[in-house]
Amino acid sequence: RHMSELRKLPVKDIGFDAYITLNGQLCLGRDHTVISSSEITGVDKDRIIRLFEEKEIPIILVEKDRMYINFVNREVEQTQKDISSDMPERREYTGGEIYQAIAYVGKDREDWLKNILPGSRITRWNDRAVDIISRNGGKVTGIKQYLKENHISAQESMAFGDGENDMEMLEFAGVGIAMGNAEDMVKKSADYVTDSVDNRGIENALRYFSVI
Repeated sequence: RHMSELRKLPVKDIGFDAYITLNGQLCLGRDHTVISSSEITGVDKDRIIRLFEEKEIPIILVEKDRMYINFVNREVEQTQKDISSDMPERREYTGGEIYQAIAYVGKDREDWLKNILPGSRITRWNDRAVDIISRNGGKVTGIKQYLKENHISAQESMAFGDGENDMEMLEFAGVGIAMGNAEDMVKKSADYVTDSVDNRGIENALRYFSVI
């Protein structure tokens, strides 16, 4: 999630030690200072901007302090509703660093997108949308940086996830926990499957492992 989204969710009043946001592309400390970052660069950045400006498909560009979309259609509206997120503002690209892009494409166009963006990592988190990040980035990259900064081993870590873009993280963490509403492929990558996000899944897992 982007920090602007977190400020609108129920977690907004919780003070976290750090924020590993945007699939690990932008990691922030307790006071929101940057710990590490990984921008999309080179040819892939140019091609993403071209797709954004030509408006062939809906694309969100994610910068450090804002995220915005080129246009909205029915697929975008339904996807944002699925994740309880507001519609991003519509605006033009003005030259900022891009940490992540979100493309609203179905599985039938995923290979096409991967072919034109060979230097990026593309992972699906919804039937209608994928995340696009730097090939050198990812949630595990961000987690490793945080663990290193705080002298914590991977075996001491615990991760929760429900999407395809969480699988690598669940496999890396000392304990990887899949939400009950996750797809089967995500559950198979986890050490433990908890209840759904709507049925106190995180709390129930923390109690199961005696964290709380």
